[in-house]
Amino acid sequence: MTTYEGKVFTEEQEALVVKSWSVMKKNAAELGLKFFLKIFEIAPSAQKMFSFLRDSNVPLDQNPKLKPHAMSVFVMTCESAAQLRKAGKVTVRESSLKKLGAVHFKHGVVDEHFEVTKFALLETIKEAVPEMYSAEMKNAWGEAYDRLVAAIKMEMKACSEAS
Repeated sequence: MTTYEGKVFTEEQEALVVKSWSVMKKNAAELGLKFFLKIFEIAPSAQKMFSFLRDSNVPLDQNPKLKPHAMSVFVMTCESAAQLRKAGKVTVRESSLKKLGAVHFKHGVVDEHFEVTKFALLETIKEAVPEMYSAEMKNAWGEAYDRLVAAIKMEMKACSEAS
């Protein structure tokens, strides 16, 4: 069992995450975009953190760089959650935690940004799989997300100590 600050990521939580991710995976591009549009709806100022959005006059949902970025972040987050218990720790494919920490540190990401992102993620999942969404599923995804954020924050702290 994976423990994190005294909490255990249970088999039941893993099953809920894996089951919902297997349904969402086929719509990852569309869901990733919805996820980011929710973030920007809640916190419009977050757009300034993305260089490809800063000087763009194109509507967000039509920005050619947002959809691929949103999809890769959504997939990375969901894949990390789905394998959390099996791996026994947060693992990230494509980009390393060090790189994620460095990028988030460089752009000045703070706790509030992670909270907005968590809310947007949970809302996106709720809309994507309404027939299977429950309080237990929300808690499972929330716990997995919190662990990913804790791992990113550790790397951000390492960056701040190095600078």
